[in-house]
Amino acid sequence: MRTANYRVALLLAAVLASGSALPIASAAGSESQAISGIVSGNVQKVGFRAMILKQAIEYNLAGSAQNTKEGTVQFTLQGDENRIGQAVMAIRNGTKRSSDVNVSTSPAKADPNLDKFTVIAWTSVSRNITHPYDLVFHLRTNGEPISKKEAKEVWHEILRSTLKGEDLNKLGDEDD
Repeated sequence: MRTANYRVALLLAAVLASGSALPIASAAGSESQAISGIVSGNVQKVGFRAMILKQAIEYNLAGSAQNTKEGTVQFTLQGDENRIGQAVMAIRNGTKRSSDVNVSTSPAKADPNLDKFTVIAWTSVSRNITHPYDLVFHLRTNGEPISKKEAKEVWHEILRSTLKGEDLNKLGDEDD
């Protein structure tokens, strides 16, 4: 609990330093916040957007992630303030294959109608999947976080329900 409070305090300090207030009332009346971010470093073709999606699944966050032409990853996260902070900490840690990860975030306007997280034009070097797919996670209605293991199961289900033809056969039992 102490670590979670520390993370929230760090996130709040960053928000206050930026001079912007993030909490926005959603249509349901609960507080929701949103951030946008850019990740630079060796972050393309290393499973980075998949990792961000897994964080969104685990913490039940809406938003998106996509590669940019400049070699960075652009993302948005929307939902509970503490959960966004936990997801951003994981994003800062990167993936096993990423390096020189630098994350910059800024406040964004929350969309009360956003109910999914989308990885735009996902491909996989490790699986030799070159056809781009939009991978979509629809928020859970109960809104509660789930374990990393459960998030991985949801991730695999998204892949199984999205990939087509030969790409579906390339999934195997890999961890990413």
